[in-house]
This record gives sequence, C-alpha cells and structure tokens, in this order.
Amino acid sequence: MGIITTQAMAEPNNNLPKFNCDAMMGGLARWLRAAGYDAEFEYGIDDRPLVARALATGRILLSCDGPMFERNVITSGRVHALLIPRQLTKLQQLRFVMSELDLPLARPRCMACGGELDEVPKHTVADEAPPLAFRNCRKFFRCRRCAKLLWHGTHWQKITRRLDEIRP
Repeated sequence: MGIITTQAMAEPNNNLPKFNCDAMMGGLARWLRAAGYDAEFEYGIDDRPLVARALATGRILLSCDGPMFERNVITSGRVHALLIPRQLTKLQQLRFVMSELDLPLARPRCMACGGELDEVPKHTVADEAPPLAFRNCRKFFRCRRCAKLLWHGTHWQKITRRLDEIRP
C-alpha cells in the first residue's frame, strides 16, 4: 500500500508527517489538524490531481477509495498512502491513522485551514474576542494562515476531550 513511517517522512525542520486527504476525508482532515498535523483537503478534487499533488509534495495520501490504491505511483511506493476503512466515523478514522502511523498528539493547528497557531497577548484581542470569552479565558491564539482568533473555551475543551479518547 505504500505506507511509510513518520521518521522517513520527516522534513529537516518539521518531524511531523503531512497529509493530503481525498474528497471524502474532509472531516478527517479537520481532526488531524486538531491533533496537530498539516492536513490538506479540497472538496471535490479528482483522484488524478490529488495523487499528482501527493507525489509533488511528498505528503501521505489518505483515502477510502480502494481503486486509487491500484495506481502504479502508489503500489510502487512513490506516493505514500493509507487506505482508510469506509465504515469508520471521523474519530475512528483519526484513531486508525494515528495508530497505523504511530503518531503522537501534537500542538493543535487551525481546524478550518490547517495553519499554525500563535499565542497572542490577551490585551491585544479585547475588541475582537467575545466579551464572555475575554472575561473567562486566559489564553488566546491566532492562526498564521487565516488570522482566525481562537481561545481555550468550551469548544476547545470538548475537542481536547475527544482527542484524549482516541489515544491508544
């Protein structure tokens, strides 16, 4: 299937693998980002450009499309890919990927776009953060890519609990 270990996929400045998720894996991409992984997803992308993108970027291809895994670039190992069982829920898919590739939970990324998050001083977001969040939260973060503001509120806590549940 062309599965590769995380050590072999590591880039010099980043020891975490990066992923390309097929058109059916949007939910998995979001959860991989929450778990700290760079996971690209494009709704409606066809197999050919997706495989070409994985080949060009060295990302691991994630798909539940069995016939895609018959392509020569995948069977030869030139494109590293992991076949995700179709019947799994999004969180079961995440558990499967993390277990198969022996991945640890990492620093979360923006679930919307996958950008890295930087902590920002609380006083700098006073006019932007919702009043309740500003009053009750100590830490705020901004996505480097889409500039979305995030904070450790109840939604973040629920995501963290779900991620804790998927650990082996």
